[in-house]
Amino acid sequence: MIDCHIHVVGNGSSGSGARLAVRFPRHRLLARLLIREFGLPPEALEGPLDELYRDKLLEYVEGSGLTRAVILAHEHTHDEAGQPIHSFGSMYVPNDYVLNLARNHPRLLAGVSIHPARPDAISELDRCANLGAAVMKCLPNCQNIDCSDPRFIPFWERMAKHRIPLLAHTGGELSLPVYNPKLANPARIELPLQCGVTVIAAHGGSRALLWDRCYLGEMKRLLARYPNLYLDNSGMQTPFRSRSLPALAGEPFSGRVVHGSDLPIPISGLWSVLWGNLSWSDYRKSRDIKNPLSRDIFLKRCLGFAEESFTRITSLLPGN
Repeated sequence: MIDCHIHVVGNGSSGSGARLAVRFPRHRLLARLLIREFGLPPEALEGPLDELYRDKLLEYVEGSGLTRAVILAHEHTHDEAGQPIHSFGSMYVPNDYVLNLARNHPRLLAGVSIHPARPDAISELDRCANLGAAVMKCLPNCQNIDCSDPRFIPFWERMAKHRIPLLAHTGGELSLPVYNPKLANPARIELPLQCGVTVIAAHGGSRALLWDRCYLGEMKRLLARYPNLYLDNSGMQTPFRSRSLPALAGEPFSGRVVHGSDLPIPISGLWSVLWGNLSWSDYRKSRDIKNPLSRDIFLKRCLGFAEESFTRITSLLPGN
């Protein structure tokens, strides 16, 4: 079993180059909540966060029953000229950090993050591919990546050549500041699909906040047209995304879903109970599972996700 969607978080305490700059009160409160739910004290945000987060993550992966886990870098937001906007965004995790973690820990796979407007985007993609990158992750609405921009065709074509899947956030966003809300629409990922890239639409275009648009209808259209399109069920144990979980477990989505947790986003079955999609009995059982990755697997099974969803990404990774 492989979890395709786990975030690495750090503050550079180990020399990783990672940064955490939570500027807005809502995001500061959320960061403390997330780190506490992850199993670390809130003071870790200002302490040796790199080491504490890494060790706790390894503990969870090794105790979860997962065979492998994809850990994700996080690119800067960039302007249209490809220059980083350092004054925007709340986190940065460099590619070398996740590549090194994956090199040193066999259960981990590196998910790199490259803004295609960067002047060195293709050379960085080649470098990461040569170092064993398994996935390329982007958050279009947060990092200002318009995947439909024709300027990026050479980048998408190179990705297709390397057979590196694109894990692209779709739908609204709760945890990170949003730069361009229009880029949440999964219709923007058609160009990489047309270029032959295997695309995994993170969260299936579901709604993060009450006022977000739900893009499940758009996802159905795209799935019918592109056999190289998949979606993940990560980050869905939240108040509004959880409402879409039964839809993703059924047709026409079920045969194209890959498993992901979105750790450190909290994993609780409470919202599925409140939407009437999970029994109180199964919810109580889930609360006894202390490992959040194991809890996520248990809840996904209770909600009807097929066993194939836990292994499907294996055939999508480079070299397979």
